[in-house]
Amino acid sequence: MDFEAHFATKLDGLHQEGRYRIFAELERQAGAFPRAKRYVDGATSEVTVWCSNDYLGMGQHPKVIAAMHEALDNCGAGAGGTRNISGTTHYHVLLEQELADLHGKESALLFTSGYVSNWAALSTLGANIPGCVIFSDEGNHASMIEGIRHSRAQKRLWKHNDPADLDRVLSEYPADVPKIVAFESVYSMDGDIAPIKDILDVAEKHGALTYLDEVHAVGLYGPRGGGIAEREGLMDRVSIIEGTLGKAFGVVGGYITGSAKLCDFIRSFASGFIFTTALPPAVAAGARASIMHLKTSQFERARHQERVRKVRAGLDKLGIPYMPNPSHIVPVMVGDPVKCKWISDLLLDNRGIYVQPINYPTVPRKTERLRITPSPLHSDADIAHLMGALGELWSHCAIARAVA
Repeated sequence: MDFEAHFATKLDGLHQEGRYRIFAELERQAGAFPRAKRYVDGATSEVTVWCSNDYLGMGQHPKVIAAMHEALDNCGAGAGGTRNISGTTHYHVLLEQELADLHGKESALLFTSGYVSNWAALSTLGANIPGCVIFSDEGNHASMIEGIRHSRAQKRLWKHNDPADLDRVLSEYPADVPKIVAFESVYSMDGDIAPIKDILDVAEKHGALTYLDEVHAVGLYGPRGGGIAEREGLMDRVSIIEGTLGKAFGVVGGYITGSAKLCDFIRSFASGFIFTTALPPAVAAGARASIMHLKTSQFERARHQERVRKVRAGLDKLGIPYMPNPSHIVPVMVGDPVKCKWISDLLLDNRGIYVQPINYPTVPRKTERLRITPSPLHSDADIAHLMGALGELWSHCAIARAVA
């Protein structure tokens, strides 16, 4: 086989469909978020980032940076091994205690990313509970899908955010069949929020263990940033709450929280935990500082929601279509991969605005979009600049007609 020719053909297909992805080479500016320096052919320019998952700008927060500096000076750069072989530091233990407290659980377990925590936890549960059936919301993230697939457990899909359909599918199985219901709180591309209480009611009726991904909600919702389940007073009813340290908490890593025995079970049997190097101590220290701050500070969450409302109001005034939802995510709908990339390129090259185009397979075909994520640190001037640029594109390029 001519492997190089095969690779070239597949890549050419992506180019022709308009969904070949080009990385913007950026250098985030500490203390100046959402500003970043962009590198192109050796030259640099300043851009404003409108698509970061560092939702609250905590990656730039002085407390986070100071904690990481202190841990780096104390411990050096790396953890030195897996958690089983010299990689468990005091910083890891303290962070797991902080996470367990955040979600009102007995225990927590760290992973190197949110993707890995989903993959490792679901694959381990499915593979090690005899006869287990996993009931997965059809909108679940790729990491959850891959973990369930790798487990080789039977999987049943249920209609997105539809407790009645979940009840119907669960009812097909006898009471003694072990069941896991896996779903998310905030779905990252459409920004919709699961009816958690109704889902838990159905799961409990059938004796199912519940697995809730709060990746796009932790830090952002609830009185202490515990997510949608905390906001709605439901954390105690969820068996496993999974989250990330790489979005609203501003660092990197993933985790699960649950009972002590459940976390110990995952710790003891998950290959994705056992055979990978631990997070650097400085990362753990920074994440802990971020969580501790957001447990007590309401400023970032309140300002964040106000900025989201202001962006939506601006889009409404201009008549630019976006997908309405109750979360912080603002998907501006384009509906064509070529046009979506074209708009993104014009914004970046001509106006210094970085919004990455989102296309298939991240979202279904014909729903391509610009996924805008306002932060507490975007100013009124930033919002006005964004609205002016988008309004100009929509009015001069007949995009509104093409997506209507």
